[in-house]
Amino acid sequence: MSFHALLDYVPLMGLLLLAAVIDLRQRRIPNWLTFGLILTGLARAALLMGPLGPIHALAGLLAGAAVPLVLFVLGALGGGDVKLLAGIGAWMGATAALSVFAVTCVIGVCLILAQSLIQRRTMLLLRNSAVLAASLTQKGLVACSGDSFSSIDRPVPYAVPVSIATLLVLLAQSWNAW
Repeated sequence: MSFHALLDYVPLMGLLLLAAVIDLRQRRIPNWLTFGLILTGLARAALLMGPLGPIHALAGLLAGAAVPLVLFVLGALGGGDVKLLAGIGAWMGATAALSVFAVTCVIGVCLILAQSLIQRRTMLLLRNSAVLAASLTQKGLVACSGDSFSSIDRPVPYAVPVSIATLLVLLAQSWNAW
């Protein structure tokens, strides 16, 4: 992808910026935005013959939703987060959607660590992480859910690290094209 091809993704980044702002304020991502993201990604692939064909956009949608859907079922993510990543997959394809998810995880961990440091709850975060890891091998995730397991006051609005990760993946793709 060339640097000029990044202009094709300005609508995607605009929608992601809007999702991040709404998620910061309301702690949710509205359906009109996530479904709009999905539909515009699929329509772009089908009608404009962009860098992805319709099959690749659909594969991206499925790949973008697959891993977050598992986390949604476990209660670790909201439904809007799953649809947001599915929309990114429809715009960028399967490989890029999985890359965005991986980068989002790294950014999310950094934000959670920073938040726990600011709130002086780092030891609680580390203790809860150890309990979670031990419970996963013994009892499953259900044993660690609930408010008593919370390490931070307010969860990180997921659209923020997703938006940053998407921008980083797009920049990395354009940088590699040079």
